[in-house]
Amino acid sequence: MQISKMAASLTASEIIQLAATIKQKIASGAQIYNFTIGDFDSAVFPIPQALEAEIIRAYQEKETTYPPADGILPLRKSIQNTLKKDQGLDYGLNEILISGGARPIIYTIYETIIDPGETVVFAAPSWNNLHYSHLMRAKSIYVETYAEDDFMPTAANLAPHLANANLLALCSPLNPTGTVFSKQALSDICDLVVAENERRKTTGEKPLYVLYDQIYCVLTFGDTQHYNPVSLRPELRDYTIFVDGASKCFAATGIRVGWAFGPAEIIDRMKAILSHIGAWAPKAEQLAVSRFMDNEVACNQFITDFKAELLFRLEGLHNGLQALKAQGYAVDSVAPQAAIYLSVKFNLKGKMTANGNILATQEAVTNYLIDEAGMALVPFPIFGTGDSPWYRLSVGTCKREEVQLALDKLALALQKLN
Repeated sequence: MQISKMAASLTASEIIQLAATIKQKIASGAQIYNFTIGDFDSAVFPIPQALEAEIIRAYQEKETTYPPADGILPLRKSIQNTLKKDQGLDYGLNEILISGGARPIIYTIYETIIDPGETVVFAAPSWNNLHYSHLMRAKSIYVETYAEDDFMPTAANLAPHLANANLLALCSPLNPTGTVFSKQALSDICDLVVAENERRKTTGEKPLYVLYDQIYCVLTFGDTQHYNPVSLRPELRDYTIFVDGASKCFAATGIRVGWAFGPAEIIDRMKAILSHIGAWAPKAEQLAVSRFMDNEVACNQFITDFKAELLFRLEGLHNGLQALKAQGYAVDSVAPQAAIYLSVKFNLKGKMTANGNILATQEAVTNYLIDEAGMALVPFPIFGTGDSPWYRLSVGTCKREEVQLALDKLALALQKLN
């Protein structure tokens, strides 16, 4: 069968493949705490009751026809108001675009900005940029990040790669790490982009654009603050396209309502592409999300309670891992800052299991964690790193009582290693 080289060489989502393996093991009777999925168990984290009621109401009102290509006006107004109130960002209604979740938005940004052979720069680890670059037949530049920087890219990391880049893909809070840019770190990166675009004005080169994925921006904890390029450097307004949506902040991944905002001419081209793909959010869900966002009391209360539940799990697991580290086990974790993720480290290569097998590879460590500790995690190499001992731990399906149960089982598995 003759198909395109792009399609023939495109790999499926490794996370979904890993999740399928875990599900098979659980179905076979294995007791596994599944921390792999960047989604929510709706029995543990249901969508807001008020949002659910608005969805039902919208269907009862027969709001089931095609929505406008750029999204219904009430939702774009709700987003406009929320951006101004919460982030001080002032965008026109023609600079906001609604889509069926964040994935079509990210794909359409790539499609709008990148021609085949052009260069995309992104951090490793980061979610899915490799696959989007592949779809565009683009050149990918991975910029390695480090635990001492909370796995966030720095200006020093990025500077050598921007002169020939066409798109810089950034994400904060970051999937898979649950960490964020500091104000200074993001400001330094913004200064690089401003300077590069000033240089290109003199040469007539295509600008360097920034894709800024802030889908988790509402889910920050404690003193952690979310920053964005345009607030820090207004000169970047013409070059920054934001990705956001309702999926994470409202535990509403299946509702499929995402949005972009950015320069009008870019948003207009994105709208044209999306209109041919038909990747619209359903009209009823758009209307429901708009009404829920406008209900500030219900919206704010849900987010407050939701964040508290997420932090209980993330802090519990982090504290437990730090206790194991203090006991001398080769584990570590980065304190939770945002999102639904914890960066955890299992530096167990070379250890011997109770039956005499050596954990010779990181893959062997991953399998040991699944089979002996009952702990399923996503290895950072899936997000573009090398042979890293770090993993993404997601609490989206974690029950409260499972925090200690998972730590107890992990401790027993670690005790069996020599």
